Amino acid sequence: MTSEQVSDRGAPAGGLKETPQGSTETPQEEGYQRGLGSRQIQMIAIGGAIGTGLFLGAGKAITKAGPSIILAYAVAGIVIYFIMRALGELLMYRPVSGSFAEYAREFLGPFFGFVTGWTYWLFWVVTGITEVTAAATYMQYWWPEVPQWASALVFTLILYGANLISVKLFGELEFWFSMIKVTAIIGMILIGIGVLTLGFSDAGETASVTHLWADGGFFPKGIGGTLMTLQIVMFSFLAVELVGVTAGESVNPKKTLPRAIKTVPWRIALFYVGSLTVILSVVSWTAFEPDTSPFVAAFAKIGLPAGAAIVNFVVLTAALSSCNSGMYSTGRMLRDLALNGQGPKLFTKLTSNGLPLLGTTVSAGMMMFGVWINYQWPSKAFDYVVSFATISGMWAWIMILASQIRYRRAADRGELPQSEFKAPFAPYASWISLGFIGMVIVLMGFDPDSRVSLYGAPIWAAILVVAYYVIKARNPDTFRRDSLPKETGSR
Repeated sequence: MTSEQVSDRGAPAGGLKETPQGSTETPQEEGYQRGLGSRQIQMIAIGGAIGTGLFLGAGKAITKAGPSIILAYAVAGIVIYFIMRALGELLMYRPVSGSFAEYAREFLGPFFGFVTGWTYWLFWVVTGITEVTAAATYMQYWWPEVPQWASALVFTLILYGANLISVKLFGELEFWFSMIKVTAIIGMILIGIGVLTLGFSDAGETASVTHLWADGGFFPKGIGGTLMTLQIVMFSFLAVELVGVTAGESVNPKKTLPRAIKTVPWRIALFYVGSLTVILSVVSWTAFEPDTSPFVAAFAKIGLPAGAAIVNFVVLTAALSSCNSGMYSTGRMLRDLALNGQGPKLFTKLTSNGLPLLGTTVSAGMMMFGVWINYQWPSKAFDYVVSFATISGMWAWIMILASQIRYRRAADRGELPQSEFKAPFAPYASWISLGFIGMVIVLMGFDPDSRVSLYGAPIWAAILVVAYYVIKARNPDTFRRDSLPKETGSR
């Protein structure tokens, strides 16, 4: 890559306007290329709801809560829908690639934009570590003799290389990754229904919907046990907000993004509630192990070893899909921070085909830390990083909801234009969702595996506060708010 191939503030075609930090650049002015079409956005949105949290994390959740995990996913799914509708309202007001950080900066102030941008970057770095860890774990199914850290290293390098080619290639990878996941889950549901109704396979004689309440009841570990799984459940839904990051590279964001967000309810109903209901009917929840994918285990119980291998391949692609998304989003978030004077200016550079090369490279380098974690603690790697990913990912949701509440208040007063895609039941749904997230964070303090993230969060917060005031002291114009309307912090 030569220096001539890289511009400081945007791609050669169109480029990026030299505006003051904190300016309201439109997607056309951000320098990215619009390489993501409608079908790719739709599948990115669908695939964002299907990842390691469902395929691997659900195994641990089932052992902790039994069949009541279905209810936990359903309730959390409603909250996720409210979050996505809040995001949709903001996106239709002003679609930008910085997304959550931009809205936090606009409606809550420069400090919250700074914290949100860097925390969301951390979230995807940690999630990338989580996903390569999961992918390396799945490889043990076929090649147990291959060290887990070696698989993690290979996967990280492959996805990094793919993200350096073009945003269109990223979109195509996500399209096919998501297609595999969607097709597989629908196939699993149909096979499970066949086992229940026709009684074929080794599990045919014992398969019954009575498993949902007969083996210790619907709440075999009590309601407390179900509540303690909410951290795992919320982790499963992390990345549904990724469609917001694609706004600056979507061909027609005003059309494709609302359409993608509207599919959230049926995605949750089918992929989470539907699939787990069928699986827990075919095989009793007592037969599952916390470190094994329930989908792989269910097919093994059914007596279809080839089916279990296929499912293992599917969950492998799900993990790689999420890691691929992490590579994509981290580079964009670092560039958004740099464009607003809240990160090193080097991250503003784009390649000639509109890719944030340096930001992606630094993020991929950070994800290499996951290789070391897999080397040091192969059996505990997944548990250690999931809790960090959950707390940092939920911060983005908090900022989305808080920004939407402030935006709606300003729009209702006539200070800002109304969004074309209003969130239903706002602002009450947003306040309820904030309360639910707060409850999950409190519950994490009672779980030894999750508590580690609550130790790390204050350290990360302290680092961000110090960094914010250091940058502000050196570049006070970066954080000026005198051009923002009172109360809303809006431009």
